[in-house]
Amino acid sequence: MLAVAVSWDLYLATRSALVLGNVGLVQVAPFIMFALVAGHFADRYNRRHIILITQALALLTAVALVFSGLSVPVIYTCLFFNASARAFQGPARLSMLTQVVPVEHVGNAIAWNSSAQELASVGGPALAGILLSVSGSRVVYGVQVLCALVVFVCYAAMRFRPLPVLARTTMTEGVKFLFRDKLILSASSLDMVAVLFGGATALLPIFSVEILKGGVHTLGWLRAAPSVGAVLMALVLAHSPKIERAGMALLGAVIGYGVCTIVFGLSRSFWLSFAMLLLTGVFDNVSVVLRQSLLQTHTPDWVRGRVMAVNNIFISSSNQLGAVESGLTAAWLGAVGSVVAGGIATLVVAGGFASFAKRLRNWRQ
Repeated sequence: MLAVAVSWDLYLATRSALVLGNVGLVQVAPFIMFALVAGHFADRYNRRHIILITQALALLTAVALVFSGLSVPVIYTCLFFNASARAFQGPARLSMLTQVVPVEHVGNAIAWNSSAQELASVGGPALAGILLSVSGSRVVYGVQVLCALVVFVCYAAMRFRPLPVLARTTMTEGVKFLFRDKLILSASSLDMVAVLFGGATALLPIFSVEILKGGVHTLGWLRAAPSVGAVLMALVLAHSPKIERAGMALLGAVIGYGVCTIVFGLSRSFWLSFAMLLLTGVFDNVSVVLRQSLLQTHTPDWVRGRVMAVNNIFISSSNQLGAVESGLTAAWLGAVGSVVAGGIATLVVAGGFASFAKRLRNWRQ
Protein backbone atom coordinates (compact mmCIF):
# COMPACT_ATOMS: atom_id res chain seq x y z
CA MET A 1 0.00 0.00 0.00
CA LEU A 2 2.78 2.40 0.90
CA ALA A 3 4.60 1.83 -2.40
CA VAL A 4 1.47 2.64 -4.41
CA ALA A 5 0.62 5.76 -2.38
CA VAL A 6 4.16 7.14 -2.51
CA SER A 7 4.56 6.55 -6.26
CA TRP A 8 1.17 8.13 -6.94
CA ASP A 9 1.87 11.22 -4.82
CA LEU A 10 5.25 11.74 -6.43
CA TYR A 11 3.83 11.28 -9.92
CA LEU A 12 1.06 13.81 -9.32
CA ALA A 13 3.52 16.28 -7.79
CA THR A 14 6.18 16.09 -10.49
CA ARG A 15 5.07 14.00 -13.50
CA SER A 16 8.72 12.95 -13.61
CA ALA A 17 10.07 9.47 -14.38
CA LEU A 18 13.35 10.53 -12.78
CA VAL A 19 11.66 11.39 -9.47
CA LEU A 20 9.87 8.03 -9.49
CA GLY A 21 13.14 6.24 -10.24
CA ASN A 22 14.98 8.05 -7.46
CA VAL A 23 12.64 6.45 -4.91
CA GLY A 24 14.81 3.39 -5.49
CA LEU A 25 18.03 5.31 -4.86
CA VAL A 26 16.72 6.73 -1.58
CA GLN A 27 15.80 3.24 -0.37
CA VAL A 28 18.86 1.32 -1.55
CA ALA A 29 21.39 3.70 0.02
CA PRO A 30 20.81 2.48 3.64
CA PHE A 31 21.20 -1.16 2.61
CA ILE A 32 24.58 -0.43 1.06
CA MET A 33 25.67 1.85 3.93
CA PHE A 34 24.61 -0.37 6.84
CA ALA A 35 24.58 -3.91 5.47
CA LEU A 36 27.84 -5.19 6.98
CA VAL A 37 27.14 -3.57 10.36
CA ALA A 38 23.60 -4.97 10.36
CA GLY A 39 24.85 -8.48 9.61
CA HIS A 40 27.45 -8.22 12.38
CA PHE A 41 24.74 -7.15 14.84
CA ALA A 42 22.54 -10.08 13.80
CA ASP A 43 25.34 -12.56 14.58
CA ARG A 44 26.53 -10.89 17.80
CA TYR A 45 23.38 -9.64 19.54
CA ASN A 46 19.88 -10.84 20.37
CA ARG A 47 18.03 -11.04 17.06
CA ARG A 48 14.63 -10.58 18.69
CA HIS A 49 15.70 -7.31 20.28
CA ILE A 50 17.08 -6.04 16.96
CA ILE A 51 13.81 -6.85 15.22
CA LEU A 52 11.71 -5.05 17.84
CA ILE A 53 13.87 -1.90 17.84
CA THR A 54 13.91 -1.62 14.06
CA GLN A 55 10.17 -2.27 13.81
CA ALA A 56 9.60 0.58 16.28
CA LEU A 57 11.58 2.85 13.91
CA ALA A 58 9.48 1.65 10.97
CA LEU A 59 6.37 2.52 12.98
CA LEU A 60 7.67 6.06 13.63
CA THR A 61 8.40 6.65 9.93
CA ALA A 62 4.88 5.48 9.09
CA VAL A 63 3.50 8.07 11.52
CA ALA A 64 5.73 10.75 9.97
CA LEU A 65 4.32 10.05 6.50
CA VAL A 66 0.80 10.80 7.75
CA PHE A 67 1.97 14.34 8.56
CA SER A 68 4.36 14.70 5.62
CA GLY A 69 2.26 17.25 3.76
CA LEU A 70 2.97 15.21 0.60
CA SER A 71 6.29 17.04 0.19
CA VAL A 72 8.81 15.28 -2.05
CA PRO A 73 11.82 15.90 0.29
CA VAL A 74 9.82 14.76 3.35
CA ILE A 75 8.62 11.61 1.56
CA TYR A 76 12.20 10.84 0.50
CA THR A 77 13.40 11.34 4.10
CA CYS A 78 10.72 9.03 5.52
CA LEU A 79 11.55 6.38 2.93
CA PHE A 80 15.25 6.66 3.82
CA PHE A 81 14.63 6.03 7.53
CA ASN A 82 12.16 3.25 6.78
CA ALA A 83 14.76 1.59 4.55
CA SER A 84 17.38 2.04 7.30
CA ALA A 85 15.14 0.17 9.73
CA ARG A 86 14.66 -2.62 7.19
CA ALA A 87 18.40 -2.74 6.48
CA PHE A 88 19.11 -3.57 10.13
CA GLN A 89 16.05 -5.76 10.56
CA GLY A 90 16.58 -7.86 7.44
CA PRO A 91 19.61 -9.95 8.49
CA ALA A 92 18.16 -10.63 11.95
CA ARG A 93 14.73 -11.54 10.56
CA LEU A 94 16.07 -13.80 7.83
CA SER A 95 18.57 -15.46 10.19
CA MET A 96 15.94 -16.24 12.82
CA LEU A 97 14.22 -18.87 10.66
CA THR A 98 16.30 -21.77 11.94
CA GLN A 99 15.58 -20.62 15.51
CA VAL A 100 11.84 -21.15 15.06
CA VAL A 101 11.67 -23.91 12.40
CA PRO A 102 13.44 -27.34 12.40
CA VAL A 103 16.11 -27.41 9.71
CA GLU A 104 14.43 -30.24 7.76
CA HIS A 105 11.36 -28.01 7.24
CA VAL A 106 13.20 -24.85 6.23
CA GLY A 107 12.52 -25.18 2.48
CA ASN A 108 8.81 -25.69 3.01
CA ALA A 109 8.71 -22.87 5.57
CA ILE A 110 10.28 -20.50 3.05
CA ALA A 111 7.56 -21.36 0.52
CA TRP A 112 4.79 -20.78 3.09
CA ASN A 113 6.41 -17.57 4.31
CA SER A 114 6.59 -16.37 0.73
CA SER A 115 2.89 -17.21 0.29
CA ALA A 116 1.91 -15.16 3.35
CA GLN A 117 4.05 -12.22 2.27
CA GLU A 118 2.74 -12.26 -1.27
CA LEU A 119 -0.89 -12.54 -0.11
CA ALA A 120 -0.38 -9.25 1.71
CA SER A 121 1.22 -7.82 -1.42
CA VAL A 122 -1.77 -8.90 -3.53
CA GLY A 123 -4.36 -7.14 -1.40
CA GLY A 124 -2.23 -4.12 -0.53
CA PRO A 125 -1.89 -2.44 -3.95
CA ALA A 126 -5.54 -3.11 -4.86
CA LEU A 127 -6.78 -1.73 -1.54
CA ALA A 128 -4.43 1.24 -1.87
CA GLY A 129 -5.94 2.02 -5.26
CA ILE A 130 -9.45 2.02 -3.77
CA LEU A 131 -8.47 4.16 -0.78
CA LEU A 132 -6.54 6.61 -2.96
CA SER A 133 -9.54 7.20 -5.20
CA VAL A 134 -12.02 7.47 -2.30
CA SER A 135 -10.08 9.13 0.53
CA GLY A 136 -6.62 10.13 -0.68
CA SER A 137 -3.11 9.05 0.23
CA ARG A 138 -3.22 10.27 3.85
CA VAL A 139 -5.67 7.48 4.71
CA VAL A 140 -3.32 4.94 3.10
CA TYR A 141 -0.47 6.23 5.27
CA GLY A 142 -2.73 5.93 8.33
CA VAL A 143 -3.47 2.29 7.52
CA GLN A 144 0.28 1.78 7.16
CA VAL A 145 0.69 2.96 10.77
CA LEU A 146 -1.80 0.31 11.94
CA CYS A 147 -0.01 -2.39 9.91
CA ALA A 148 3.38 -1.44 11.37
CA LEU A 149 1.90 -1.58 14.86
CA VAL A 150 0.40 -5.04 14.30
CA VAL A 151 3.77 -6.30 13.03
CA PHE A 152 5.48 -4.97 16.16
CA VAL A 153 3.00 -6.87 18.37
CA CYS A 154 3.50 -10.06 16.37
CA TYR A 155 7.29 -9.88 16.70
CA ALA A 156 6.95 -9.19 20.44
CA ALA A 157 4.90 -12.39 20.83
CA MET A 158 7.45 -14.65 19.09
CA ARG A 159 9.79 -16.93 21.04
CA PHE A 160 13.12 -17.97 19.57
CA ARG A 161 15.29 -20.97 20.33
CA PRO A 162 18.42 -19.48 21.97
CA LEU A 163 21.75 -19.81 20.23
CA PRO A 164 25.10 -20.58 21.86
CA VAL A 165 27.54 -17.73 22.41
CA LEU A 166 29.77 -17.58 19.35
CA ALA A 167 33.42 -16.72 19.05
CA ARG A 168 34.05 -13.15 17.92
CA THR A 169 34.71 -12.94 14.19
CA THR A 170 35.19 -10.08 11.74
CA MET A 171 32.44 -7.95 10.23
CA THR A 172 33.48 -8.97 6.70
CA GLU A 173 33.19 -12.72 7.31
CA GLY A 174 29.90 -12.84 5.38
CA VAL A 175 31.53 -11.30 2.31
CA LYS A 176 34.41 -13.78 2.51
CA PHE A 177 32.04 -16.74 2.88
CA LEU A 178 29.91 -15.62 -0.05
CA PHE A 179 32.87 -15.23 -2.37
CA ARG A 180 34.26 -18.63 -1.30
CA ASP A 181 30.95 -20.35 -2.16
CA LYS A 182 30.75 -19.99 -5.94
CA LEU A 183 27.26 -21.53 -6.13
CA ILE A 184 25.67 -19.01 -3.76
CA LEU A 185 27.61 -16.17 -5.40
CA SER A 186 26.49 -17.06 -8.92
CA ALA A 187 22.85 -17.62 -7.92
CA SER A 188 22.69 -14.27 -6.10
CA SER A 189 24.52 -12.42 -8.88
CA LEU A 190 22.21 -13.81 -11.56
CA ASP A 191 19.11 -12.64 -9.73
CA MET A 192 20.61 -9.22 -8.93
CA VAL A 193 21.65 -8.40 -12.49
CA ALA A 194 18.47 -9.80 -14.06
CA VAL A 195 16.10 -7.83 -11.82
CA LEU A 196 18.32 -4.75 -12.11
CA PHE A 197 17.54 -4.61 -15.82
CA GLY A 198 14.17 -6.36 -15.93
CA GLY A 199 12.11 -4.39 -13.38
CA ALA A 200 9.22 -2.25 -14.62
CA THR A 201 7.56 -1.49 -11.29
CA ALA A 202 8.92 2.04 -10.86
CA LEU A 203 7.34 3.13 -14.15
CA LEU A 204 3.87 1.67 -13.54
CA PRO A 205 2.24 5.07 -12.90
CA ILE A 206 3.33 6.13 -16.40
CA PHE A 207 2.08 2.90 -17.98
CA SER A 208 -1.21 3.16 -16.07
CA VAL A 209 -2.03 6.70 -17.17
CA GLU A 210 -0.20 7.44 -20.42
CA ILE A 211 -0.04 4.05 -22.15
CA LEU A 212 -2.99 2.01 -20.86
CA LYS A 213 -5.18 5.15 -20.44
CA GLY A 214 -6.30 4.19 -16.95
CA GLY A 215 -5.92 5.76 -13.54
CA VAL A 216 -5.23 4.93 -9.94
CA HIS A 217 -7.35 1.73 -10.05
CA THR A 218 -5.28 0.50 -13.01
CA LEU A 219 -2.10 1.27 -11.07
CA GLY A 220 -3.33 -0.69 -8.05
CA TRP A 221 -4.08 -3.79 -10.07
CA LEU A 222 -0.86 -3.62 -12.04
CA ARG A 223 1.11 -3.33 -8.78
CA ALA A 224 -0.80 -6.32 -7.42
CA ALA A 225 -0.29 -8.52 -10.49
CA PRO A 226 3.27 -9.77 -9.72
CA SER A 227 2.18 -10.64 -6.20
CA VAL A 228 -0.82 -12.59 -7.50
CA GLY A 229 1.53 -14.67 -9.63
CA ALA A 230 4.03 -15.03 -6.81
CA VAL A 231 1.49 -16.28 -4.28
CA LEU A 232 0.05 -18.79 -6.75
CA MET A 233 3.52 -20.17 -7.47
CA ALA A 234 4.44 -20.17 -3.77
CA LEU A 235 1.38 -22.30 -2.98
CA VAL A 236 2.30 -24.68 -5.79
CA LEU A 237 5.88 -24.99 -4.52
CA ALA A 238 4.72 -25.49 -0.92
CA HIS A 239 2.71 -28.54 -1.99
CA SER A 240 5.23 -29.94 -4.49
CA PRO A 241 8.36 -32.06 -4.13
CA LYS A 242 11.53 -29.99 -4.13
CA ILE A 243 12.94 -29.06 -7.51
CA GLU A 244 15.83 -31.43 -8.20
CA ARG A 245 17.50 -29.58 -11.10
CA ALA A 246 17.49 -26.28 -9.26
CA GLY A 247 20.12 -24.58 -11.44
CA MET A 248 18.25 -25.12 -14.69
CA ALA A 249 14.99 -24.09 -13.01
CA LEU A 250 16.58 -20.85 -11.83
CA LEU A 251 17.96 -20.04 -15.28
CA GLY A 252 14.60 -20.87 -16.88
CA ALA A 253 12.80 -18.62 -14.40
CA VAL A 254 15.07 -15.66 -15.24
CA ILE A 255 14.57 -16.21 -18.97
CA GLY A 256 10.79 -16.33 -18.48
CA TYR A 257 10.97 -13.14 -16.42
CA GLY A 258 12.82 -11.35 -19.23
CA VAL A 259 10.39 -12.49 -21.95
CA CYS A 260 7.34 -11.38 -19.94
CA THR A 261 8.97 -8.00 -19.25
CA ILE A 262 9.45 -7.40 -22.99
CA VAL A 263 5.84 -8.34 -23.80
CA PHE A 264 4.58 -6.08 -21.00
CA GLY A 265 6.55 -3.16 -22.39
CA LEU A 266 5.02 -3.63 -25.85
CA SER A 267 1.46 -4.28 -24.66
CA ARG A 268 -1.37 -1.77 -25.11
CA SER A 269 -3.99 -4.03 -23.49
CA PHE A 270 -4.66 -3.92 -19.76
CA TRP A 271 -5.36 -7.64 -19.56
CA LEU A 272 -2.23 -8.61 -21.48
CA SER A 273 -0.17 -6.26 -19.33
CA PHE A 274 -1.73 -7.70 -16.17
CA ALA A 275 -1.04 -11.26 -17.36
CA MET A 276 2.60 -10.50 -18.15
CA LEU A 277 3.18 -8.88 -14.75
CA LEU A 278 1.47 -11.86 -13.10
CA LEU A 279 3.88 -14.20 -14.86
CA THR A 280 6.87 -12.12 -13.78
CA GLY A 281 5.68 -12.80 -10.22
CA VAL A 282 5.46 -16.53 -10.97
CA PHE A 283 9.01 -16.68 -12.30
CA ASP A 284 10.39 -14.38 -9.60
CA ASN A 285 8.95 -16.56 -6.83
CA VAL A 286 10.69 -19.64 -8.20
CA SER A 287 13.94 -17.70 -7.99
CA VAL A 288 13.21 -16.44 -4.46
CA VAL A 289 12.40 -19.88 -3.03
CA LEU A 290 15.41 -21.55 -4.66
CA ARG A 291 17.87 -18.87 -3.55
CA GLN A 292 16.53 -18.63 0.00
CA SER A 293 16.60 -22.42 0.39
CA LEU A 294 20.21 -22.43 -0.82
CA LEU A 295 21.21 -19.68 1.62
CA GLN A 296 19.43 -21.19 4.63
CA THR A 297 20.73 -24.74 4.13
CA HIS A 298 24.29 -23.98 2.96
CA THR A 299 25.17 -21.25 5.45
CA PRO A 300 26.30 -22.08 9.03
CA ASP A 301 24.48 -20.19 11.77
CA TRP A 302 27.60 -18.44 13.11
CA VAL A 303 27.87 -16.41 9.91
CA ARG A 304 24.25 -16.48 8.70
CA GLY A 305 23.44 -12.91 9.76
CA ARG A 306 26.37 -11.47 7.83
CA VAL A 307 25.66 -13.61 4.76
CA MET A 308 22.01 -12.51 4.83
CA ALA A 309 23.19 -8.90 5.10
CA VAL A 310 25.33 -9.26 1.99
CA ASN A 311 22.43 -10.99 0.25
CA ASN A 312 20.26 -8.01 1.22
CA ILE A 313 22.67 -5.81 -0.72
CA PHE A 314 22.13 -8.00 -3.77
CA ILE A 315 18.34 -7.91 -3.37
CA SER A 316 18.09 -4.21 -2.59
CA SER A 317 20.53 -3.28 -5.32
CA SER A 318 18.52 -5.21 -7.90
CA ASN A 319 15.13 -3.83 -6.87
CA GLN A 320 15.96 -0.25 -5.89
CA LEU A 321 18.83 0.48 -8.28
CA GLY A 322 16.65 -1.18 -10.91
CA ALA A 323 14.12 1.57 -10.25
CA VAL A 324 16.85 4.18 -10.71
CA GLU A 325 17.96 2.50 -13.94
CA SER A 326 14.35 2.44 -15.18
CA GLY A 327 13.91 6.14 -14.44
CA LEU A 328 17.14 7.14 -16.18
CA THR A 329 16.57 5.02 -19.29
CA ALA A 330 12.90 6.14 -19.45
CA ALA A 331 14.07 9.75 -19.49
CA TRP A 332 16.27 8.81 -22.45
CA LEU A 333 14.30 6.12 -24.34
CA GLY A 334 10.80 6.63 -22.98
CA ALA A 335 8.95 4.25 -20.66
CA VAL A 336 8.31 1.59 -23.33
CA GLY A 337 11.89 1.65 -24.60
CA SER A 338 13.22 1.41 -21.05
CA VAL A 339 11.18 -1.69 -20.18
CA VAL A 340 11.80 -3.49 -23.48
CA ALA A 341 15.55 -2.79 -23.35
CA GLY A 342 15.63 -4.04 -19.76
CA GLY A 343 13.90 -7.28 -20.72
CA ILE A 344 16.38 -7.88 -23.55
CA ALA A 345 19.28 -7.20 -21.17
CA THR A 346 17.82 -9.78 -18.75
CA LEU A 347 17.83 -12.42 -21.50
CA VAL A 348 21.44 -11.59 -22.38
CA VAL A 349 22.48 -11.91 -18.71
CA ALA A 350 20.70 -15.27 -18.36
CA GLY A 351 22.38 -16.55 -21.51
CA GLY A 352 25.79 -15.51 -20.17
CA PHE A 353 25.28 -17.32 -16.87
CA ALA A 354 23.94 -20.43 -18.66
CA SER A 355 27.08 -20.49 -20.81
CA PHE A 356 29.78 -19.73 -18.26
CA ALA A 357 28.46 -20.57 -14.75
CA LYS A 358 28.86 -24.34 -14.91
CA ARG A 359 28.33 -24.95 -11.20
CA LEU A 360 25.08 -23.00 -11.27
CA ARG A 361 23.91 -24.81 -14.39
CA ASN A 362 24.59 -28.21 -12.76
CA TRP A 363 23.20 -27.31 -9.31
CA ARG A 364 20.89 -29.99 -7.89
CA GLN A 365 19.06 -29.84 -4.57
